[in-house]
Amino acid sequence: MKSFLLFPLLIIYGSLSAQTGIIKGQIKDAQSEIGLIGVTIELLGQEITTGVVSDDGGYFRLENVPIGRQSIRVTYLGFESVTLPNIDVTSGKDAVVDVKLKESFGELGEVVVTSETPKDMSINRLTSVSAVQFGMEETQRYAGGRSDIGRLASNFAGVSTPDDSRNDIVVRGNSPVGLLYRLEGIPIPNPNHFTSAGTAGGAVSSVNPNLLKNSDFLTSAFPSEYGNAIGGVFDLGFRTGNKDDYEFSAQLGAFTGVEALAEGPLGKNNGSFLIGARYSLIGLLGGAGITSATPNYSDISLNVDLGDTDWGRFSVFGILGSSSIDFLGEEFEEEDLFSSEDEDMFVSSDFGVFGIKHRLNLGKSTYLQSVVSTSFSNDGIESHRYINLNESDERRLLYTEADNSENRYTFSSYLNSKINSKTTLRTGILMENFNVKSILRDRDEQPDNDGDGDPDLFTFRDIDDGFSIIQPFVQTQYRVTENLTLNAGLHGQFSNLNNQFVVEPRAGLKYQVGQNHTFSLGYGIHHQPVSLPVLFLNESVDGELVQTNRDLDFVRSDHYVLGYDLLMGSGWRAKAEIYYQNISNAAVEAFPSSYSSLTEGADFSFDNDRVSLENTGTGFNQGIELTLEKFFSDGYYGLLTASFFESKYEGSDGIERNSPFNNGYVTNLLGGREFKIGKNQQNVLFVDTRMSLAGGRYYTPVDLTASQEAGYEVLQENLAYSQQYDDYFRWDVKVGLKLNVLHKKQSHHFYVDFQNVTNKENVFERRYNRLTNQVNQVNQMGFFPDLGYRFQF
Repeated sequence: MKSFLLFPLLIIYGSLSAQTGIIKGQIKDAQSEIGLIGVTIELLGQEITTGVVSDDGGYFRLENVPIGRQSIRVTYLGFESVTLPNIDVTSGKDAVVDVKLKESFGELGEVVVTSETPKDMSINRLTSVSAVQFGMEETQRYAGGRSDIGRLASNFAGVSTPDDSRNDIVVRGNSPVGLLYRLEGIPIPNPNHFTSAGTAGGAVSSVNPNLLKNSDFLTSAFPSEYGNAIGGVFDLGFRTGNKDDYEFSAQLGAFTGVEALAEGPLGKNNGSFLIGARYSLIGLLGGAGITSATPNYSDISLNVDLGDTDWGRFSVFGILGSSSIDFLGEEFEEEDLFSSEDEDMFVSSDFGVFGIKHRLNLGKSTYLQSVVSTSFSNDGIESHRYINLNESDERRLLYTEADNSENRYTFSSYLNSKINSKTTLRTGILMENFNVKSILRDRDEQPDNDGDGDPDLFTFRDIDDGFSIIQPFVQTQYRVTENLTLNAGLHGQFSNLNNQFVVEPRAGLKYQVGQNHTFSLGYGIHHQPVSLPVLFLNESVDGELVQTNRDLDFVRSDHYVLGYDLLMGSGWRAKAEIYYQNISNAAVEAFPSSYSSLTEGADFSFDNDRVSLENTGTGFNQGIELTLEKFFSDGYYGLLTASFFESKYEGSDGIERNSPFNNGYVTNLLGGREFKIGKNQQNVLFVDTRMSLAGGRYYTPVDLTASQEAGYEVLQENLAYSQQYDDYFRWDVKVGLKLNVLHKKQSHHFYVDFQNVTNKENVFERRYNRLTNQVNQVNQMGFFPDLGYRFQF
């Protein structure tokens, strides 16, 4: 015990003397996205200003940089200069920053326009509205985030994730299934652990944030290169490994698990490798008495940059994740969310993507980028029910069997060209080939036609099928004046499953008034197929099983956005957006009913009795979003987001109802402070906090009498989503310590994340309990401390 306490004290003592770090990165033209040679990079705030010049690839390296928060200024003749403040320089890892410079609108010369907060702009500069840039630092900084990109997104305006058990992302009232995940420019399956077919969330993300570069999250009116989504886009990218030195890190956390990461130079062509692996800590400890059901999950991620060759630049990237959990009836506890006393359930899921990316520069202003990849997503559930539990005639019966797999082959290629300082053109095509295998057999709510005393095991899905989706696009950016920019384009989408082809116009305007005021306007048409678990459902027609939903059209959503952005000085920013989304062609039943495909995605499963559907459903989302943000400076940051919205839909009965995602409002308040400690002020004590308050989810009440008679849950569908759970509230507090080690390239990071410090019992759901014959309420997770440690060297 004494040795354990002495360990951090020795670390602190060894970090009291002066130490330096490195800032490096690449400078690119914002339009051509090609490296700029001869750019000046200066380290600010020192007694003597030091600087370097970028090489022929746009790369730079600033050495002997004092530990702590530092600022650099980037200047280049004929381009607007950029100042990057508060770069976190540590002794354990090089600080990497990539900068995009915008060419001046008029004649060449020294340009005085300076951006001090590049993170107020999206990475994709062809975006006009509704986009947020985030990176590894934000994912790891915010309290309660669990190093999960889905939970990070819940802090942004317009996003709601009021479910502690899952990271489903509700964007502006849309179902989570409307979300598109992209990695390195290609669509990928649901990248989470503990997933199920057709969903977009899970219990834990399989995307390792330590490999992420700065990426974009888009919530509406997407540029034309994005398709097959109506709710939102996670446009993710992996950073490259350290091209100069070998670096390693080891990490331990209750949610992130046990993690190891390595990176370094590769070959002689300025290449690098980056690889990280994680394994569930609770699974490794066998539950450790924390939970009755032990979650096992692991993932490995990599990005290998092969460097510059005569044929361009090649890289290889990938993620492989696996998860499983067993819910055993004999280990049932009252607070369990997904298990039952009379049931054994075995759940597993796997996810993987592997791709090869190629980039070829065609002169000084044009490049061609292509990606070929393969990906897969598998999930399975096997449930056994105990009949006459604890009776002399107790028996075990296979009740549910599901086995789903999706294999995808993808090719993406686009050409980006800076025609001049005013005009940029991007055009390309995305082709995906899907092979889907799905088996679903279930006894739930089934009759006993064979007379054996048990509900029949009906086959809802049994498919082995394939289809393709092709998406061409063209996008242009035209700087009408120095202050007015037009982004416009077309996106096409074709599926040979329903032989439908649609053309989607997209457009956006940004108008800057002075240095601090920006007005924006966006519009776009977006389409997405009905979820595959619904499309491939079987219906018994004249004694034969027929997929009567197979030919359903795409669901359509028209997005309208108006925004205003104010830079308030000293790192402060305010933003407001008003939006309206009109949704049509939703799948509804052929007879009067409250059902709509717009309500799917609220949990792990899809309705399995919705057949012979028609594309006549409608819906809308409308609201206003407010953001007040203090970017990190002077040792602190703050973020306040507030969303007030309405999400409605109509089924085939023509009645307008709340959608299950119509929380009404979501507010988040975040803040954090760093305190320099140690003899040379090189170590950091930090405190972060987060408060979230949101309206409760709407739900359909249980018909208790009918449920008691049937022996399973029966809902009052004529009152669909008419009742609302209590408001959701959660307060998280995170404290930690960053230590930089003397004379060695090492740093230590300790933290404790106190999640739900008020122990608020937020409602998970109210559901019929077949054992008690009553409607019981199940609550979400209470207070939970997440401890973590990271060692970088």
